[in-house]
Amino acid sequence: MEAHHNAVSSISERLRQFYAQRQPFRVYHGSTNSTRTSEKNRDNTVDTSGLNRVLSIDNVKKTALVEPNVPMDVLLDAAMQNGLVPLVVMEFPGITVGGGFSGSAGESSSCRHGPFDSTANWIEIVLPDGEIARASKTEKNDLFWGAASGFGTIGVVTLLEIQLRDATAVMELTHYPADNVAEACGKIKEEVGNPAVEYVDAIAFSPKSVVVCSGRLVDAVPAGSKLRHYLRRRDPWFYLDVQKRASKAKKPVVDYVPLVDYLFRWDRGGFWVARYAYRYFFTPFNRITRYVPDSYMHARVMYHALHKSRLSDTYIIQDVGVPYDAVDEFSRWVDQTLNIYPIWLCPLRVRRDAPDSAHGLHADFADPNTPEYMLNFGIWGPGPSDYKELVRLNREIEHKVHELGGKKTLYAQAYYTEEEFWQSYNRPAYDAVRTKYHASHLPSVYDKVKVDENAKSKVMENSRMPKALRNTRPFQGLYGVYKAWRGGDYLLQSIAKQSKSNAAKPSSKQDSQEVLQ
Repeated sequence: MEAHHNAVSSISERLRQFYAQRQPFRVYHGSTNSTRTSEKNRDNTVDTSGLNRVLSIDNVKKTALVEPNVPMDVLLDAAMQNGLVPLVVMEFPGITVGGGFSGSAGESSSCRHGPFDSTANWIEIVLPDGEIARASKTEKNDLFWGAASGFGTIGVVTLLEIQLRDATAVMELTHYPADNVAEACGKIKEEVGNPAVEYVDAIAFSPKSVVVCSGRLVDAVPAGSKLRHYLRRRDPWFYLDVQKRASKAKKPVVDYVPLVDYLFRWDRGGFWVARYAYRYFFTPFNRITRYVPDSYMHARVMYHALHKSRLSDTYIIQDVGVPYDAVDEFSRWVDQTLNIYPIWLCPLRVRRDAPDSAHGLHADFADPNTPEYMLNFGIWGPGPSDYKELVRLNREIEHKVHELGGKKTLYAQAYYTEEEFWQSYNRPAYDAVRTKYHASHLPSVYDKVKVDENAKSKVMENSRMPKALRNTRPFQGLYGVYKAWRGGDYLLQSIAKQSKSNAAKPSSKQDSQEVLQ
């Protein structure tokens, strides 16, 4: 804690200096899974990359005291060593606790617990004037909910207490085939209504092939069943395994998966986005070609390569939620307008039950008239080669979601005009928190999330890649791979360590009780 306090004091002093001049600042977190361009500037940057420790696990209260730059795999490992697991674990090992809180990340257990920010008990935050404050759902709750989904525009979060629950060795995962998204939505609602079910999401492989995945924690694998693994080099990618086995079935398919394999089931292949890299590099997509470059097919390395190559600027990367009663219309619109598959479907409980929680960007989530659930659509794939057409399609997605009363997860690319943005998010509640806590001079959430054409141009101008090869297939992608290889040794080491750990885990039913150890 002494090292933590010293680091926070240093951040506080730096913010005081900026505040005296009313100078905006950037926060440098280190590595990131963001889809937006950022750069480290020593003149106006607050470096928080050292706040990356799990400070304690409380087995009695079932909580973790965590600094913001702790990635999910580190938090999960610390929790599971104590027989516990976070209520919500974001899908990629490299997503950080602070990123999940500031960006309202959600996963399949969010059907029970809401976005990741709802699983925090309290935060420590350094306000723009340098004051070190503590905020919770009952103490300075306006500050707590203002910082949630605030993307660092309220202050610098430096510590969080995260809720945990008892963990078990194995996930029982049942796959239910459905003939369309509307039918799958009905099954999702049924599974969410079953109190025994704890994790729910789905994959739409096509307009006529959807699989709903419903999970619950169990202590052991039943006799006659085997564990299915997804994190080792020789294992199948999760979505391909589901497609091969479940989408062709006429009845539910039941699997038993080690808990860590389930929670990070999307890491290899980045859901299915890595498949587009095979197409880009004119490479066959089969078991062998997935096996050989496996270390580069994990989300950490993939994001590093995408950032450096700027190929992410040519993709449609959208996570949007619509109320259940709009799912059929939106799914048909997505099919007709975009025809991008697979699509991830994830039910999110957005309603806030905490008293006096109508603050910040999502103050509307405290309104009892707000739909309790939204179904999130993860729409990711290559866009049209014409940039104007790419922007037009992204803006159409934003307009359609707004028309249907939905919300957009703001880690994704935002093409709104400022007026359009504040039609979808609660500016009065957000600005009230900013004014009260001395943050009005900082860039707003809109400033942080909008697609910044100037920043994109500056990055390309400063690139060492020859101008003639920029935006040229496959050289642009090869440059990203090269940069990931040069700068990503620590990423590959972490993946190798994780793979070695997973390989050491038992696969027999007799040893299934030891998966947590």
